Amino acid sequence: MTLNFPNPTRSYDEKRKAVRFVGHDGLFEVPFFIEAAALARDAAPGSAMSEANCLSAFDGSRARIENVARETYTNKRLRAYTLSAADFR
Repeated sequence: MTLNFPNPTRSYDEKRKAVRFVGHDGLFEVPFFIEAAALARDAAPGSAMSEANCLSAFDGSRARIENVARETYTNKRLRAYTLSAADFR
């Protein structure tokens, strides 16, 4: 099966300092987190990575983030995935 992102819901996880989003592989739900530091590169220069800024940066780069998530998922199978700035080089 292919990893899809039919549900646009995302949320900010304060403890992890990351945005959580979910992919689906058939019936299986696949949780992803993207670190605030990875989102900072697409944010306005000098802006603090608050919850609102993280969610806005995520929304603005959603297609790219989902593509990296698919690639990461294809390369290894885990219970949950955390994407960092290194994944976007």
